[in-house]
Amino acid sequence: MDETVAEFIKRTILKIPMNELTTILKAWDFLSENQLQTVNFRQRKESVVQHLIHLCEEKRASLNDAALLDIIYTQFHQHQKVWDVFQMSKGPGEDVDLFDMKQFKNSFKKILQRALKNVTVSFRETEENAIWIRIAWGTQYTKPNQYKPTYVVYYPQTPYAFKSSSTLRRNTPLLGQALTIASKHHQIVKMDLRSRYLDSLKAIVFKQYNQTFETHNSTTPLQERSLGLDINMDSRIIHENKVEKERVQRITQETFGDYSQPQLEFAQYKLETKFKSDLNGSILAEREEPLRCLIKFSSPHLLEALKSLAPAALFSRIQKLLCYSASHSQGTQDPSSYIPLYPRC
Repeated sequence: MDETVAEFIKRTILKIPMNELTTILKAWDFLSENQLQTVNFRQRKESVVQHLIHLCEEKRASLNDAALLDIIYTQFHQHQKVWDVFQMSKGPGEDVDLFDMKQFKNSFKKILQRALKNVTVSFRETEENAIWIRIAWGTQYTKPNQYKPTYVVYYPQTPYAFKSSSTLRRNTPLLGQALTIASKHHQIVKMDLRSRYLDSLKAIVFKQYNQTFETHNSTTPLQERSLGLDINMDSRIIHENKVEKERVQRITQETFGDYSQPQLEFAQYKLETKFKSDLNGSILAEREEPLRCLIKFSSPHLLEALKSLAPAALFSRIQKLLCYSASHSQGTQDPSSYIPLYPRC
């Protein structure tokens, strides 16, 4: 086994918490069950690592084997990365093609290797029908840096791919080209969604989260739910507050549902529109260039934060703004194809 591969495996194992080490090694499936039984996982981690490296040397682990271990570690610790969403689309009149996994891998790797001599690409398929891709970038004169890779999660026969944020932004166009061609799409765009929680991003773009009227307690009459009213208040004030709270609660439930929201940390909306006015001589009315606006939201839990604005009657205003900006955003003809977070848009 090459020294660089041994060092790569050693660093990866050192990152793994001891309580997860056995699980990850079994998922790696490189060392046999009998080999793992020879390791005393109760001793100091340095000793455990040395024993595991020795076993890997006996089996002559390759760079691809080491990369697969790194992919599995990243799958267990997805929240350590910041994920961006990319959406691909077919050309006019193009039909959906049958997906060939082998052809996809070969095409993806060839495109990158033709553009960059020094690049390593590794794949791992998961039970949820996803392909995890790990790219270690080099240059024409330097070897790939195995410690600063880019990860891509692609779901075959869908237009979506998720990429870990990287400081090597110059390689993003090449990566997008490889994804587009290998998956037989026409173009690719970066969506204005970003989060550390990959599952939440998937729930949003695949519309898997609860935003329907059918909920686990939807059979309970609204009047029977706790409205938090003070029984000692004036009866007329109680009636006014009750009606308003019922309305707010109903709108909130219709919009968000009763379950917890996907954990999104960043979203932005673009608005491009021309100013219209009946006043002659207005400076803005004579402006030929459209007005452009960029609305950014960020929060540790953005959707729950927006949901919490409902009792203050602020969410309805934000919702109208989001719906309007999504439907008028540059290059977006179908509002539902932009960022469909809210069914009431």
